Amino acid sequence: MKTYKKLTPLIRLIDDDEMVLGSESFLLRMEGWQTAQYLSAEEFLSKDDSERPGCIILDIRMPGLNGMELQSLMMEKNIDLPIIFLTGHGDIDMAVSALKKGAVDFLVKPANDERLQEAVKNAVEKNILSRQKNIEHDNMLELYEQLTEREKDIAPMVANGTANKVIAIDLDISENSVKKYRSSILEKLQVRTIVELTDFLRQIGKDSLK
Repeated sequence: MKTYKKLTPLIRLIDDDEMVLGSESFLLRMEGWQTAQYLSAEEFLSKDDSERPGCIILDIRMPGLNGMELQSLMMEKNIDLPIIFLTGHGDIDMAVSALKKGAVDFLVKPANDERLQEAVKNAVEKNILSRQKNIEHDNMLELYEQLTEREKDIAPMVANGTANKVIAIDLDISENSVKKYRSSILEKLQVRTIVELTDFLRQIGKDSLK
């Protein structure tokens, strides 16, 4: 079973202006954040450790890959880091597009210090929660795969409240066998009640009858 690694969050700053990187990094470090500075999207992609939670503060206009292109590439590569756009060249259409693709905020330079700090705090909290949920989901799938094919057939029927006698008739097995399968399913999935079983199957998308 996987466990969530409590790694220290890292704030990635990506901007081709070294002065901007320096000032943003100083501001964040004064508030206790650890930061990493990248002068291009390409440098970020080649050097960053995506295992560490946190977020990205990203400029839009940069040589090579621009900020919007990096956002799209991160989606393709499933890089799970929230993006805060911080740019001097944004417009409403650009902001709407970025937010629709999952950016958590879109700020215009020079950003208000308190607004930037709040955006970073929210983004980091979102990223940590997302990673915890992903690990929980993977662990639930791992438990589900311990079920036999017959148990996988019976589990959603039990969750939907189908009586043992009805399950037995539908699957042409004895009612006593159904009772044993029910007990085995609950034990393997580490749930105690039908309500918990129903919620478990719903979370992994296995609640529908075949």
